[in-house]
Amino acid sequence: MLGTMIKKQLMEIFRGYFYDAKKNKARSKGATILLIVLFALLMFGLLGGMFYAMASSLCGPLYAFGLDWLYFALTGLVALFLGIFGGVFNTFTGLYLAKDNDLLLSMPIPVRTIVAARLVTVYLMGLLYSGIVIIPAVIVYWTTVRPGAAQIVGGILIVLLVSAIVLVLTCLLGYGVARLSVKLKNKSYFTTIIALLGVGLYYFFYFKATELIQDFLNNLTVYAEKVEKNLGFMKTFGQVGTGEWVPMAVSVAAVFALCAVTWIILLKSFTKIATASNSGTKAVYKEKTAKMQSLSRALGRKEMNRFTASANYMLNTGLPLLFVLVAAGALFIKGREIMPVLESVFGGVPGLIPVLLIGMLCGLSAMTDPVVPSVSLEGKSLWILQSLPVDPWEILKAKMLLQLKITVPVLLLAAVGAGYAIQADPLEWLFLILIPLLSAVLYAAFGLMLGLKFVNLTWTNEIYPIKQSLSVLVYMLLGMAYGAAVIGLYFLGGIGLGPELYLTIVTAVTALLAFLLLLWLKKKGAARFAEL
Repeated sequence: MLGTMIKKQLMEIFRGYFYDAKKNKARSKGATILLIVLFALLMFGLLGGMFYAMASSLCGPLYAFGLDWLYFALTGLVALFLGIFGGVFNTFTGLYLAKDNDLLLSMPIPVRTIVAARLVTVYLMGLLYSGIVIIPAVIVYWTTVRPGAAQIVGGILIVLLVSAIVLVLTCLLGYGVARLSVKLKNKSYFTTIIALLGVGLYYFFYFKATELIQDFLNNLTVYAEKVEKNLGFMKTFGQVGTGEWVPMAVSVAAVFALCAVTWIILLKSFTKIATASNSGTKAVYKEKTAKMQSLSRALGRKEMNRFTASANYMLNTGLPLLFVLVAAGALFIKGREIMPVLESVFGGVPGLIPVLLIGMLCGLSAMTDPVVPSVSLEGKSLWILQSLPVDPWEILKAKMLLQLKITVPVLLLAAVGAGYAIQADPLEWLFLILIPLLSAVLYAAFGLMLGLKFVNLTWTNEIYPIKQSLSVLVYMLLGMAYGAAVIGLYFLGGIGLGPELYLTIVTAVTALLAFLLLLWLKKKGAARFAEL
């Protein structure tokens, strides 16, 4: 029974490798093998190779100073963080809030079997994420030191201990996430915030990693003394990898005790946790006068509610706004320091800097695309909109306005930052604000046209129209190409015209293209929407 349950859990986790939800049929053996190979290359080749390089830069200096215990303490800590981050959401969805918990609990299956099967899969996922850090660290250590039996046992043991600690901590944190999740009215906000925090932490450590490692290597003894004095347990844990028998015995006993306590607690509380319902504050009816809304406001609210109801929708189509915000912040904080560098590089090209910034702003505007999949996301419910006594153009306009509402404020902030950085004159201020705003309208109309041309109403998972459709790819490529063309054409012929005349032509062309697309949408696009 336990083996069957574990197989079922693993098939659910890796279902995408064996079943094509888009085509609603099983994948061929060749496609399955190819996907598994690509996954292995990504996880073990790319990520594992990255952590192998990190371990290689640390192992030699630390071993030379007799601080190899600190090497394993640090790499083990990184493995713990990655394992917890990668496994905590799998834990709360696969253990606490699994959709089949009620079904399994209603069957004559012992609770301990259900819990054991869930924990095995949670452990394996934690081992997968933590292993891409700690296993390369062990291999690097073994190739640097001539390992004896104790070092080999210690290396294997530290991999197992790290994954066991990840299991305990993910069970604890997963429970907290699950309890918080059932209390939230809009879980998509919670998921989006966590994802943004993860992206932020990733880029922070990515850009700071080299600096941190170099600082650490320059002050090895100082950091080692601080760790040994204030975090003695980390030294004990690190000595496991170096083959110290007493620390190995102590660490095994401590981790075994933690796992035993976790098992007992889960066994006693699993049924209550798995069947918990939303215990948040219940809505209380209060009589109040309903306010009539205009047609455009009602349709706009409907589009915004659809956008905020899906973490996939918000993250995949709205996440680029974060990069625009970062660009705006950089322009305000460092812009006036960067501009002299650009002037020295492009000083021989008169008027290029404003053109360069405008082209970049246009390219950034094209990265946000909620309008492209908006028609396809109606799916089988499209008939509801079509049956309303509403002009189809009003529905299409609401979809475009959604993109403009979330894009324009951030784009304006970046444009103001660009003007501040170059200390723009009144005419440059006009172009810096007007052209990106017109490009935002152009992209919204262009994206909606693509969404109507390549509509997909039969998707089985919303991620397909949001992220994997041809229309999204075409929109991104042509949108960024337009921003690049604003810059490139200035080199080809705009220099002779002068920046003022050139940017006037760009403004006129952008406005004309936007007008033609809006005209098409109002006539042919609305008719096409009505016929879908």
